[in-house]
Amino acid sequence: MPNSDLLPSLLFKINENQQALEGAIMELTLWVEQRGSGEVEATCAVRWTRSDQMKSSST
Repeated sequence: MPNSDLLPSLLFKINENQQALEGAIMELTLWVEQRGSGEVEATCAVRWTRSDQMKSSST
């Protein structure tokens, strides 16, 4: 299959991924707006700490 035949398929997939990312960002934006930045910051800090602890204990 020539490369020129792959271009429409590639562009379609890129567009699909872009739309999925847009949807995810919009969902995150709504989540932050509903909770307020202080609560979100605290939640993220706790999860990052847990994640770092799990990484440290697995090595």
